[in-house]
Amino acid sequence: MKEKKYNKECAEAVIKSLGLDSKKIEKCMGDPNADADNPVLKEEQDAQVGKGSRGDVTILPTLVVNNRQYRGKLAKGAVLKAICSGFEETTEPAVCLSGGMFFPVMVSSSIADVETNECLDNNGGCWQDKAANLTACKDTFRGRVCECPLVDGLQFKGDGYSHCEASGPGRCNINNGGCWHKSQDGHTYSACVDTGDVKCQCPPGFRGDGINNCDDIDECKEKKACQCPECSCKDTWGSYECTCSGDLLYIRDHDTCISELMVLGLSYMDSEIRAIMAQYMPLDSQSEVPNHVSEDRA
Repeated sequence: MKEKKYNKECAEAVIKSLGLDSKKIEKCMGDPNADADNPVLKEEQDAQVGKGSRGDVTILPTLVVNNRQYRGKLAKGAVLKAICSGFEETTEPAVCLSGGMFFPVMVSSSIADVETNECLDNNGGCWQDKAANLTACKDTFRGRVCECPLVDGLQFKGDGYSHCEASGPGRCNINNGGCWHKSQDGHTYSACVDTGDVKCQCPPGFRGDGINNCDDIDECKEKKACQCPECSCKDTWGSYECTCSGDLLYIRDHDTCISELMVLGLSYMDSEIRAIMAQYMPLDSQSEVPNHVSEDRA
């Protein structure tokens, strides 16, 4: 006031910075020099005096939070604290937990200490799994709470302080269920098996405890594959490759080598058998033959 900056030009500059239409505001206010009640101001005053649950104290400007009249200091930090305290725990917007970090221009540094993230200090004393980057600590405006997390649809259960354990299907998707897993040569294998109870069991082609290690089995050396005379075995990580000499083809299910002509003969024989069977019963790949018996004969 002493610097004479509290004037119409200042008000218009503030209104413009907020992206508001000054003409609409002037129309709402009416003529400030008129000797008459302003209907908007009169309605605001009537709402404060003796009506509702907000009390009879008239304060202009008035701030109402959750239908309660705010009676604290009209400073950014104090007002923000009042608004944030109206949210239930774990439902606060980000600005209540970050202290103005999301609005560096509109919110001054005076609210930098609105809230302290207690989860940053020793994880708030809550349960955590560092390997899977999981924590039960949830930061709220009133302080931290320890609740077992919900991760990708998988709910962890426990007290949240010393124990949280995955419950329900999908447990192998979180830290691989604590079992061995490894990627190599473009393939990924996991020892986690979830059949109601998670257990660590090395996949086919590996042996080990399933937790700390699963070592590749050399099927060729252990004579578990490619035993036919024409077969040639090559061990791969987690499996093996078997080839046949000459133009022979390897049939893995029978661990044998046969000629291409024999494969074609078996295929032709199969088609002939299906054609014969189709005359007596419908097959999966064929539609049922319609009944051509006429109504008069039926």
